[in-house]
Amino acid sequence: MNKLFSIVVSLLFVFQSSNVHFNDIVQIDELLEHACFHKKQYGDNFLVFLSKHYGNQKEEHSKKNQEEKEDHRQLPFQHQGHVASVMVFVIKQHPIQLEHLHLEANQVKIDNFYYQMPYTSLYNSRVFQPPKQA
Repeated sequence: MNKLFSIVVSLLFVFQSSNVHFNDIVQIDELLEHACFHKKQYGDNFLVFLSKHYGNQKEEHSKKNQEEKEDHRQLPFQHQGHVASVMVFVIKQHPIQLEHLHLEANQVKIDNFYYQMPYTSLYNSRVFQPPKQA
């Protein structure tokens, strides 16, 4: 079950990062049908077909074949979505003071640190101590 879940999530990441939608997968049959039409009508192989619909020859093919315009709308991967995401990690909340960065080589800076434990111990409180008289 864990392997299946991992595979499904990995495929989801791959499809989302390559901008493949569920509608594109459903429309694959339209792509193959239109490719067969191009092979019969124009004698195009699959690579030429891809070039005419997704590559360098797309504009020229769209201008010449206006009657196929409705068929071209049904083809997958026609959406033009661009997503830009920026991840920012803020490690230190205080701004960096540049005068501290430019220390001379012979200058020694001594820092005084005060360290406080990030947790409290309930063992030292009087409530959780054993009874003093038995």
